[in-house]
Amino acid sequence: MSLNPPIFLKEKEENNSKFVEIRHSQTTSIAAEDPLQNLRLASQEVLQKAQQSGRSKCLKCGGSRMFYCYTCYVPVENVPIEQMPLVKLPLKIDIIKHPNETDGKSTAIHAKLLAPEFVNIYTYPCIPEYEEKDHEVALVFPGPKSVSIKDISFHLQKRIQNNVKGKNDDPDKPFIKRKKTEEQDLNDSKCQDTTLKKIIFIDSTWNQTNKIFTDERLQGLLQVELKTRKTCFWRHQKGKPDTFLSTIEAIYYFLVDYHTDILKEKYQGQYDNLLFFYSFMYQLIKNAKCSGDKETRKLIH
Repeated sequence: MSLNPPIFLKEKEENNSKFVEIRHSQTTSIAAEDPLQNLRLASQEVLQKAQQSGRSKCLKCGGSRMFYCYTCYVPVENVPIEQMPLVKLPLKIDIIKHPNETDGKSTAIHAKLLAPEFVNIYTYPCIPEYEEKDHEVALVFPGPKSVSIKDISFHLQKRIQNNVKGKNDDPDKPFIKRKKTEEQDLNDSKCQDTTLKKIIFIDSTWNQTNKIFTDERLQGLLQVELKTRKTCFWRHQKGKPDTFLSTIEAIYYFLVDYHTDILKEKYQGQYDNLLFFYSFMYQLIKNAKCSGDKETRKLIH
């Protein structure tokens, strides 16, 4: 008796396999075309209405803007704040903006609008002092000294221990007493909360970044590098790879990875609304490009 399956069964399996491959290929293609399609977003009806009615007045400065005022960090008159989502974040975010970065083109403002209690924006050279809190603050910036998100807690713990050793490195103190004090402080440091409290992002073009990154006030901070992802940004930097993210994308992807790698929780769209404005504008521009609608593109830009 032959143990080989009948020929028609083999053909059926091959056809099924091809069907699965085609379906997978189609799904991948759709995802590549619209990488923001699976976000769990609040209703964007308020933005649709605002887009149809055009620019509106900022209630603070009176300027004419689309969707929000990039100077005052508030939505405009035809985008009621109660119809916008508010996002709760697991930590504070500081954004250091280059002075030559055009306010109207910066996506950093989206984070301030949607998570106002957790986000602060500073224009360089205005930078807060982080030296005393370098064990609970990190800077997102790629480089040879950068660590992955999953290793943040380990490196913050090392900083606490190094700070303790530095404090007890007193040559005039008797060796035995010094050693005992150091051991006690190291044990105490293990009980301290090494959770990241604040993350810093630089908002500028890549060519402008170096001026801020080399500032001595940021030099001692732990550097964190994001996983490689492709940008959807419509203002792509010429000559740069498509892995150079916009500021709001970098913030979003950092938080997604932080949620899974540090908080060890399943990600279920908790921070998707940070892309509330971004995803809407992305879709508008994508549709405008397809239809050749230059007016919509002008309106957004």
